[in-house]
Amino acid sequence: MIKNDEFISDAEQGSPRTGEPAQKKSRKKTGNDQGGVAAGSTATGSAAGASAGGAAAPADLEQLVQENIDAEAEVLDGLAKALAEAEELRDRYLRLKAEWDNYRKRTETERAEERSRATQRLVEKLLPVMDDMERALEHSDTATEESLKEGIAQVHSKLQGVLLSEGVQAIDPKGSPFDANLHCAVSIVEDAQAPDETVLEVFQKGYAMGSRVLRPASVVVSSK
Repeated sequence: MIKNDEFISDAEQGSPRTGEPAQKKSRKKTGNDQGGVAAGSTATGSAAGASAGGAAAPADLEQLVQENIDAEAEVLDGLAKALAEAEELRDRYLRLKAEWDNYRKRTETERAEERSRATQRLVEKLLPVMDDMERALEHSDTATEESLKEGIAQVHSKLQGVLLSEGVQAIDPKGSPFDANLHCAVSIVEDAQAPDETVLEVFQKGYAMGSRVLRPASVVVSSK
C-alpha cells in the first residue's frame, strides 16, 4: 500500500511513465505560449504592412492618372498648334493661288490686247495699199499700159514700206552662197562657170522678221 505522501512526492518528481519533471513540462508550455505571441505579432505586423501598402497604392494610381492626363493634354496642345499652322498654310496657299490666277488672267488679257493692237496697226497701214489697188482696178479699162504699170509699181512700193515698218525684210539671195537656213533649193543645175552651191536664180523671194524666217526663198542652186 502506497502512502499519500509518497504519491505526492512522486507527482512532484515527475510522471511515472515519462519520468520527466513537471517543471520541464511547464517550461515547454511557456515556450509554446511565447511562440504563439510571436506569431501573433508577426501577423499583426503583416496586417499593418498590408494596410500601409493599400494606403500607398491609390496615391500611385492617382499620380499615374495625372501623368497620363498631362501627356494627353500636351499631345492635344501640339495637335491644336499643328492644325492652326496647317490652316494658316492653307490660307496662304489659297491667297497665292488666287493671286497667280489673277496675274495669269491679267497677262493673258494684256497679251491678247497687245496682239489686237499690233494687228490693228498693221491693218491701218495696209488700208492705203488696198485703196490704191481698188483705184487701179477701177481705171484698168481706160488706163494705158504704161500708166497701169506705173500704178502697180506705186502700190508695190507702198506695200514694201508697210512691211519694212513692221520689221519685215525680203530675202533675195541671187548670186549668194546657198544657205539652207534661208533658202529652199527647188532645182540644182550644173554650171562650170558659177561657184559650187551658188544661188543662180530666185523663183520666189523669202521674208524674215528680225531673226525669224517667215518664208525661205525658193532658189536654183549651181553644182559642178
